[in-house]
Amino acid sequence: MASLLRPSGDYRSLLSYQKAEQIYDLTYYFCKTYLSCRDRTVDQMVQAARSGKQNIAEGKEAGLTSLEMEIKLINVARASLDELLVDYEDFLRVRKLLLWEKDSREAQFVRKKGADKTAGRDYFLNLARTRPPEVIANMAICLIFQAKFLLMRQLEFLEGKFLREGGMRERMSRMRRAVREGGTVLVHPPFECMTKVNLIFERENYGNEILFSVKLVV
Repeated sequence: MASLLRPSGDYRSLLSYQKAEQIYDLTYYFCKTYLSCRDRTVDQMVQAARSGKQNIAEGKEAGLTSLEMEIKLINVARASLDELLVDYEDFLRVRKLLLWEKDSREAQFVRKKGADKTAGRDYFLNLARTRPPEVIANMAICLIFQAKFLLMRQLEFLEGKFLREGGMRERMSRMRRAVREGGTVLVHPPFECMTKVNLIFERENYGNEILFSVKLVV
Protein backbone atom coordinates (compact mmCIF):
# COMPACT_ATOMS: atom_id res chain seq x y z
CA MET A 1 0.00 0.00 0.00
CA ALA A 2 1.48 3.33 -1.07
CA SER A 3 0.66 6.67 0.49
CA LEU A 4 0.77 9.96 -1.37
CA LEU A 5 -0.27 12.42 1.32
CA ARG A 6 0.95 12.38 4.89
CA PRO A 7 -1.38 12.88 7.87
CA SER A 8 -1.44 16.59 8.68
CA GLY A 9 -1.25 17.50 12.35
CA ASP A 10 -2.15 20.82 13.92
CA TYR A 11 0.87 23.13 13.90
CA ARG A 12 -0.48 24.85 17.01
CA SER A 13 0.29 21.70 18.99
CA LEU A 14 4.01 21.97 18.18
CA LEU A 15 6.12 23.18 21.09
CA SER A 16 8.31 25.06 18.63
CA TYR A 17 5.30 27.00 17.32
CA GLN A 18 4.05 27.78 20.82
CA LYS A 19 7.48 29.10 21.74
CA ALA A 20 7.73 31.14 18.54
CA GLU A 21 4.31 32.63 19.27
CA GLN A 22 5.49 33.75 22.71
CA ILE A 23 8.58 35.29 21.14
CA TYR A 24 6.50 37.17 18.58
CA ASP A 25 4.15 38.59 21.23
CA LEU A 26 7.07 39.61 23.42
CA THR A 27 8.95 41.17 20.50
CA TYR A 28 5.93 43.14 19.31
CA TYR A 29 5.41 44.56 22.80
CA PHE A 30 9.12 45.30 23.24
CA CYS A 31 9.48 47.11 19.91
CA LYS A 32 6.29 49.16 20.19
CA THR A 33 7.05 50.14 23.78
CA TYR A 34 10.79 50.80 23.88
CA LEU A 35 11.95 51.52 20.32
CA SER A 36 11.21 54.57 18.21
CA CYS A 37 8.68 54.11 15.44
CA ARG A 38 11.23 55.76 13.12
CA ASP A 39 13.79 53.09 13.90
CA ARG A 40 14.01 50.58 11.03
CA THR A 41 14.94 47.95 13.59
CA VAL A 42 11.32 47.86 14.74
CA ASP A 43 10.02 46.48 11.46
CA GLN A 44 13.01 44.17 11.08
CA MET A 45 12.59 42.63 14.52
CA VAL A 46 8.82 42.24 14.26
CA GLN A 47 9.14 40.70 10.79
CA ALA A 48 11.89 38.32 11.94
CA ALA A 49 9.72 37.19 14.87
CA ARG A 50 6.73 36.81 12.57
CA SER A 51 8.78 34.85 10.04
CA GLY A 52 9.88 32.44 12.76
CA LYS A 53 6.28 31.77 13.74
CA GLN A 54 4.71 31.72 10.27
CA ASN A 55 7.29 29.45 8.67
CA ILE A 56 6.72 26.81 11.34
CA ALA A 57 3.00 26.88 10.56
CA GLU A 58 3.54 26.92 6.80
CA GLY A 59 6.14 24.17 7.02
CA LYS A 60 3.79 21.90 8.94
CA GLU A 61 1.06 22.37 6.35
CA ALA A 62 3.49 21.96 3.44
CA GLY A 63 4.60 18.66 4.96
CA LEU A 64 1.27 17.17 3.87
CA THR A 65 2.74 16.76 0.38
CA SER A 66 6.41 17.76 0.58
CA LEU A 67 8.77 16.74 3.34
CA GLU A 68 11.54 18.66 1.57
CA MET A 69 9.52 21.89 1.73
CA GLU A 70 8.75 21.32 5.39
CA ILE A 71 12.44 20.93 6.17
CA LYS A 72 13.26 24.07 4.18
CA LEU A 73 10.63 26.19 5.92
CA ILE A 74 11.54 24.97 9.40
CA ASN A 75 15.13 25.94 8.66
CA VAL A 76 13.94 29.38 7.47
CA ALA A 77 12.11 29.76 10.79
CA ARG A 78 15.29 28.92 12.68
CA ALA A 79 17.31 31.40 10.60
CA SER A 80 14.73 34.14 11.25
CA LEU A 81 14.98 33.59 14.99
CA ASP A 82 18.76 33.75 14.67
CA GLU A 83 18.39 37.18 13.06
CA LEU A 84 16.10 38.27 15.89
CA LEU A 85 18.58 36.97 18.46
CA VAL A 86 21.32 39.21 17.05
CA ASP A 87 19.00 42.25 17.21
CA TYR A 88 18.30 41.66 20.90
CA GLU A 89 22.00 41.15 21.63
CA ASP A 90 22.80 44.36 19.73
CA PHE A 91 20.20 46.23 21.76
CA LEU A 92 21.97 45.24 24.97
CA ARG A 93 25.50 45.70 23.62
CA VAL A 94 25.19 49.23 22.18
CA ARG A 95 23.46 50.44 25.33
CA LYS A 96 26.04 48.73 27.54
CA LEU A 97 23.34 46.71 29.28
CA LEU A 98 23.93 43.35 30.92
CA LEU A 99 23.55 40.20 28.86
CA TRP A 100 22.67 37.37 31.22
CA GLU A 101 25.12 34.52 31.50
CA LYS A 102 23.74 31.17 30.44
CA ASP A 103 23.88 29.78 33.98
CA SER A 104 22.82 32.95 35.77
CA ARG A 105 19.92 32.74 38.20
CA GLU A 106 17.76 34.89 35.93
CA ALA A 107 18.42 32.83 32.81
CA GLN A 108 17.75 29.59 34.66
CA PHE A 109 14.44 30.98 35.90
CA VAL A 110 13.32 31.91 32.37
CA ARG A 111 14.40 28.54 30.96
CA LYS A 112 12.57 26.72 33.72
CA LYS A 113 9.39 28.71 33.16
CA GLY A 114 9.78 28.35 29.42
CA ALA A 115 9.78 24.57 29.78
CA ASP A 116 6.81 24.62 32.18
CA LYS A 117 3.78 23.45 30.20
CA THR A 118 1.44 24.75 32.89
CA ALA A 119 2.57 28.33 32.32
CA GLY A 120 0.09 30.14 30.10
CA ARG A 121 0.91 31.45 26.64
CA ASP A 122 0.89 35.05 27.92
CA TYR A 123 3.05 34.39 30.98
CA PHE A 124 6.16 36.14 29.64
CA LEU A 125 4.17 38.93 28.00
CA ASN A 126 2.45 39.71 31.29
CA LEU A 127 5.80 39.53 33.06
CA ALA A 128 7.30 41.94 30.52
CA ARG A 129 4.72 44.61 31.37
CA THR A 130 6.31 44.96 34.81
CA ARG A 131 9.97 44.70 33.77
CA PRO A 132 12.50 47.12 32.21
CA PRO A 133 13.64 46.66 28.58
CA GLU A 134 16.96 45.13 29.66
CA VAL A 135 15.12 42.26 31.35
CA ILE A 136 12.66 41.82 28.46
CA ALA A 137 15.49 41.58 25.94
CA ASN A 138 17.22 38.94 28.04
CA MET A 139 13.98 36.99 28.47
CA ALA A 140 13.49 37.02 24.70
CA ILE A 141 17.05 35.77 24.16
CA CYS A 142 16.45 32.83 26.50
CA LEU A 143 13.20 31.95 24.73
CA ILE A 144 14.85 32.18 21.32
CA PHE A 145 17.54 29.71 22.38
CA GLN A 146 14.81 27.33 23.56
CA ALA A 147 12.93 27.71 20.27
CA LYS A 148 16.09 27.10 18.24
CA PHE A 149 16.76 23.93 20.23
CA LEU A 150 13.23 22.68 19.57
CA LEU A 151 13.52 23.49 15.87
CA MET A 152 16.82 21.65 15.61
CA ARG A 153 15.21 18.58 17.19
CA GLN A 154 12.36 18.96 14.72
CA LEU A 155 14.79 19.13 11.79
CA GLU A 156 16.63 16.04 13.00
CA PHE A 157 13.33 14.16 13.21
CA LEU A 158 12.32 15.28 9.70
CA GLU A 159 15.75 14.33 8.36
CA GLY A 160 15.34 10.81 9.68
CA LYS A 161 11.83 10.62 8.27
CA PHE A 162 13.08 11.74 4.86
CA LEU A 163 15.81 9.09 4.88
CA ARG A 164 13.26 6.39 5.74
CA GLU A 165 10.40 7.44 3.47
CA GLY A 166 11.96 9.58 0.74
CA GLY A 167 10.35 12.59 -0.86
CA MET A 168 7.33 13.25 -2.99
CA ARG A 169 8.82 11.69 -6.12
CA GLU A 170 9.59 8.45 -4.32
CA ARG A 171 6.06 8.26 -2.89
CA MET A 172 4.54 8.95 -6.29
CA SER A 173 6.67 6.20 -7.82
CA ARG A 174 5.53 3.74 -5.14
CA MET A 175 1.93 4.78 -5.72
CA ARG A 176 2.21 4.25 -9.49
CA ARG A 177 3.74 0.82 -8.95
CA ALA A 178 0.90 -0.07 -6.59
CA VAL A 179 -1.65 1.05 -9.16
CA ARG A 180 0.02 -0.92 -11.95
CA GLU A 181 -0.04 -3.99 -9.72
CA GLY A 182 -3.73 -3.50 -8.98
CA GLY A 183 -3.06 -2.41 -5.42
CA THR A 184 -4.65 0.16 -3.15
CA VAL A 185 -3.52 3.74 -2.76
CA LEU A 186 -4.24 5.25 0.63
CA VAL A 187 -4.62 9.03 0.71
CA HIS A 188 -4.68 10.60 4.15
CA PRO A 189 -7.23 13.41 4.58
CA PRO A 190 -6.40 16.63 6.44
CA PHE A 191 -6.45 16.45 10.22
CA GLU A 192 -9.84 18.20 10.33
CA CYS A 193 -11.37 15.13 8.67
CA MET A 194 -11.53 12.22 11.08
CA THR A 195 -12.55 9.66 8.40
CA LYS A 196 -9.93 7.51 6.72
CA VAL A 197 -10.36 7.53 2.96
CA ASN A 198 -9.18 4.89 0.49
CA LEU A 199 -8.87 5.50 -3.21
CA ILE A 200 -9.20 2.19 -5.03
CA PHE A 201 -7.76 2.22 -8.54
CA GLU A 202 -9.18 -0.49 -10.80
CA ARG A 203 -7.36 -1.46 -13.98
CA GLU A 204 -9.31 -1.54 -17.22
CA ASN A 205 -7.72 -2.75 -20.46
CA TYR A 206 -8.61 -1.09 -23.75
CA GLY A 207 -6.44 -2.53 -26.47
CA ASN A 208 -2.88 -1.44 -25.75
CA GLU A 209 -3.98 1.18 -23.21
CA ILE A 210 -4.53 0.65 -19.50
CA LEU A 211 -7.01 3.02 -17.88
CA PHE A 212 -7.85 3.34 -14.21
CA SER A 213 -11.21 3.98 -12.59
CA VAL A 214 -11.28 5.44 -9.10
CA LYS A 215 -13.59 4.47 -6.26
CA LEU A 216 -13.85 6.47 -3.05
CA VAL A 217 -14.27 4.15 -0.09
CA VAL A 218 -15.05 5.67 3.33
